[in-house]
Amino acid sequence: MLYELISWLEINYEPPGFGAFEFITTRAAIAAAMALFISIMIGRQIIKWLEHMQLREVIREDIGLDNHLGKAHTPTMGGLIILLAILIPALLWMPMDSIYTWMIILVTLILGVVGFVDDYIKVVKKDKSGLSGRLKVAGQITVGLLLGCTLYFWPEFQDFNTLSTVPFLKSVNIDYAILGEALGWVIYIPMVVFVITAVSNATNLTDGLDGLAAGTSAIAGLILGIFAYVSGRTDFSSFLNIMYLPGSGELTIFCASLVGGCMGFLWYNTHPASVFMGDTGSLALGGAFGALGLMLHKELLLPIVCGIFFIETISVIIQTTYFKYTRRKYGEGRRVFLMTPIHHHFEKKGWPESKIVVRFWIIAVLLGILSLLTLKLR
Repeated sequence: MLYELISWLEINYEPPGFGAFEFITTRAAIAAAMALFISIMIGRQIIKWLEHMQLREVIREDIGLDNHLGKAHTPTMGGLIILLAILIPALLWMPMDSIYTWMIILVTLILGVVGFVDDYIKVVKKDKSGLSGRLKVAGQITVGLLLGCTLYFWPEFQDFNTLSTVPFLKSVNIDYAILGEALGWVIYIPMVVFVITAVSNATNLTDGLDGLAAGTSAIAGLILGIFAYVSGRTDFSSFLNIMYLPGSGELTIFCASLVGGCMGFLWYNTHPASVFMGDTGSLALGGAFGALGLMLHKELLLPIVCGIFFIETISVIIQTTYFKYTRRKYGEGRRVFLMTPIHHHFEKKGWPESKIVVRFWIIAVLLGILSLLTLKLR
């Protein structure tokens, strides 16, 4: 919105310096700084409001981690801080006539609302199970269908809507329209639904230690922002021999807002946390990552970019599958890990919470670097 106003002033009155706002890098830097400022400044007020409303974390007594019982009085639903810090700068500095703007904002907002309802049921209605699994998945599927139909049928995407880049392979793309162009949606749209559901749930699983989800989200957001920027420029995309996506560079501004918002949230969320993001934040962030990967045609790279989320999910799948298998075979279930998601496994081994979080951040950075290397290692 503010970008449109500045552009109008620059065109009609040519005030000095206003031309700089045409550059994505300028607006991305301002959006990141604004998101950081918003999350820190309003964060304290939102935390006070959450405390006043007694919206505190619900800790299950059967979780098996005694050190987590002391977190029961910590305010939750802090994802509201992240949502405001991301959406306000994005709306101000992204162009309102871009389909990329509206789709990434709608995906983030809708899944944020789904997460908010889940948190509300847990902390206000005192139902520890929260929103039923069916309703939560229904919300994720709805978002996936909305995004999938838009990406497939919107005229701007017709030339490359079913293509996806294969990491580490030069000039190799997967085309989901294996049944023909007329039936391309049969495979593509369910794939979009799967990605949105999987990544949002994976991010939700990662939100179990102070600063873990916020820190790894900031790293993933930075990497996706770089991909958005180079994919939206003809010179960089030609040099790197990647798919050129007209208009996708504007997603860099959203990614910058996401990074700034998560970094500001860490001001209050690092150990010992003053607030938890809850499903309000984790589902919204996961949905945003899934949507970014799909809009940039890099969804096959998400298991590396969002590698920590992927590892957390795989640990749960392995644990559950092996437990059910051994229960059928031996009459009692056995475990591969002491507890899942895997960050709890290391807690059980006696690792301090802060050490686990920082080491996971380091792994996330290394995976981010590997993701960027795929631009040339092909």
